[in-house]
Amino acid sequence: MDFLQTHRVEMISMAVALVAVVGGTAYYFYVTRKPKGCLDPDNFREFKLVKRTQISHNVAKFRFELPTPTSLLGLPIGQHISCRGKDGSGEDVIRPYTPTTLDTDVGYFELVIKMYPQGRMSHYFREICEGDYMAVKGPKGRFKYQPNQARAFGMLAGGTGIAPMFQVARAILENALDKTSIHLTYANVTYDDILLKEELDDFAIKFRDQFKVYYILNQPPEGWDGGVGFISQEMIQTHCPAPSSDIQILRCGPPPMNKAMAAHLDALGYTPQMQFQF
Repeated sequence: MDFLQTHRVEMISMAVALVAVVGGTAYYFYVTRKPKGCLDPDNFREFKLVKRTQISHNVAKFRFELPTPTSLLGLPIGQHISCRGKDGSGEDVIRPYTPTTLDTDVGYFELVIKMYPQGRMSHYFREICEGDYMAVKGPKGRFKYQPNQARAFGMLAGGTGIAPMFQVARAILENALDKTSIHLTYANVTYDDILLKEELDDFAIKFRDQFKVYYILNQPPEGWDGGVGFISQEMIQTHCPAPSSDIQILRCGPPPMNKAMAAHLDALGYTPQMQFQF
């Protein structure tokens, strides 16, 4: 009997040791062979502009090349990068931007940029040409996304604030295991100001049960059937998930909009834990 017990203990010990060895080996290969991102959080690195596509009179898409065709940027979902360029006076200027690409887009990353007449970084993007290099540092940001971390997201975006929303939405919709529903309310001044509209409308068609978008314009064209004016409490009630511990409202836009949205959400009963501002 003692022999059998001793033998059983030895077998269990060997099994535990084997599991440890296999697990350690698997972890080693995961760590050593996992593709490393190209970003450095402490130092700027330069990336070459390989394609510039003009979308409208003041909006363009910029594609930057990574070191190899299989390189990935290494940017967590919902975070951003710092871009450095020269303004009209030749002085350095640094601004945060969120790529519209994900780490599944290997070999490159893309930025959709709206250029303002008096913007210091806008001057840089107006002047940069294919073949030029831009300095980038990152990742930056407090948002940490995990698939299915919420039952639903309500997204309140204004103007260029669509960039982080688009990135999060893409990550969710392209992951068949992520069942998070998305309710995007997107406000702009005019119809031409709506960024990524073609892509957003495509999401609404392909993922009609998971993705909803509601556009609001302050100066709508004739025959406009979307929202008019600014995002109101009533619009939030109608187009966002109701307050609940398993939902989250994301907001990103100009400072006055962010302040107004925070007040609306507080009044509607959304707790601080249910809200996040990019």
